[in-house]
Amino acid sequence: MDLVIYNAKIYTVDDNFSMAEAAAIKDGRFVATGTNDEITGKYRSANSLDLEGKFVYPGFIDPHCHFYGYGSSLVNADLAGTNSFEEIIGIITQHHENYPSEWILGRGWDQNRWPVQEFPHRDHLDKVFPDTPVLLTRIDGHAAIANSEALRRAGVDAGSSVSGGEFLKEGKELTGILIDNAIGMVRQHVPAPEYSEKVAALMNAQKNCFAVGLTSVGDAGQDRDIVLLMDSLQKAGDLKMRVYAMLNPTRENYDRFMLRGIYKTDHLNVRSVKLFADGALGSRGAKLIEQYDDDPGNTGLLVETPLNLQRISRLAYEHGYQVNTHCIGDSAVRLILDIYGNILGGKNDRRWRIEHAQVVHPEDFDLFGKYSVIPSVQTTHATSDMKWAGSRIGPRLKGAYAFRELLDQNGWLPNGSDFPVEHINPLYGFYAGVARKDLDGYPEGGFQMENALSREQALRSMTIWAAKANFEEDEKGSIEPGKLADFVVTGEDLMQIDIDGVPQMGIRYTFSGGEKVYRAED
Repeated sequence: MDLVIYNAKIYTVDDNFSMAEAAAIKDGRFVATGTNDEITGKYRSANSLDLEGKFVYPGFIDPHCHFYGYGSSLVNADLAGTNSFEEIIGIITQHHENYPSEWILGRGWDQNRWPVQEFPHRDHLDKVFPDTPVLLTRIDGHAAIANSEALRRAGVDAGSSVSGGEFLKEGKELTGILIDNAIGMVRQHVPAPEYSEKVAALMNAQKNCFAVGLTSVGDAGQDRDIVLLMDSLQKAGDLKMRVYAMLNPTRENYDRFMLRGIYKTDHLNVRSVKLFADGALGSRGAKLIEQYDDDPGNTGLLVETPLNLQRISRLAYEHGYQVNTHCIGDSAVRLILDIYGNILGGKNDRRWRIEHAQVVHPEDFDLFGKYSVIPSVQTTHATSDMKWAGSRIGPRLKGAYAFRELLDQNGWLPNGSDFPVEHINPLYGFYAGVARKDLDGYPEGGFQMENALSREQALRSMTIWAAKANFEEDEKGSIEPGKLADFVVTGEDLMQIDIDGVPQMGIRYTFSGGEKVYRAED
């Protein structure tokens, strides 16, 4: 045996949610689980680990995040948690002094946290950075602010327009706020990273993910060259993170991957395409059936035409690829359920997903079950949005972030984080799903607790159900013989600790394929 672990409390997360005390591992996979006597009496290894009563779970899986994008963003200004635009200017000024670059980039601002919950104006940036282009992306990635120099370099003026996006104005003047597809008009002028920077982005993302117990990620929307780079680094043994790569809908991706069929290794799985139907609720780009309560006349926007969404979905169907579509608003959810339903026809095992499914019309929940459509959710979105979402959608909030009701449609549900939109720590998602509170413990009784998950459901949603959403339940997601030896060790019991203590829990060890890839400092 390559490794034997014993004296542990192992949550196998198998069909019966059974427990074990020990496990044997060989060639990167679990060979057996059982009691201490059963395993240590039958299996010998020079590499045995006495876990001294610690707790073991399958490696955590984030089925929807932006792995490479997160790694790339680590060198940019971090604007998450800022409480004013003045604070942001201070951060990017200091960041630019420490890390001079041609463009100033940052991400994470959220005007809903500010005393005056309104979008900022480019004038504030122009005063400090008249000659350096600045592009600062909102926390959700669906809005950004650019200064005048960035707009000039992109050739954007008051007469510019783009399908599926918007350049906000005050009168006839641009404010610098870009919504959805308008961001790309500016971002395409940011210099592309060097090869070494791409490698560093992936390696830094991996390091941080292993530290929070993630052993697999679903990278939601990726280009051919980055997928091939991941594959080469994985085959070289440098990138040990397992990646479920959702392809952007580009000709390069179709030619290299989709038209050739599924591409699968132990570390990379390419069999899905990522689409966008609408924007985000926080930037009022989510497509709603009725107008926004706090923006009369606005129902949001579709970032892609229904015809294109249908065309790409049909192409994916013909080549055995999964379709995973971003839908926030109830109109977008309804549109995609209709498109999926027309192609899928009824019950199936295609596992086509609606990513986020944040606002669902009461009449549409049953369609998830009717067409076997999987809602791929992020429980921390609920606790991040709950303080202001009611002002956007009013009474419709009762049909929003309805994770338990969505789970009931198919009997299972994957839960991720969408990082860097949210924090990468999957325990935050576990806590948000069960307690329905933010990290400050608000609200005291939990937010719309009828849609809370049980602890078992929450753990399954970030292990075996997340694996199932990626067609990988036979190789990971539980601790069973024959499966990859990806597992996490904690010093406290996730299933028994006071729920408000979960966010403070730390990871002691993370193993990938039986190899220790993270150990906490003692």
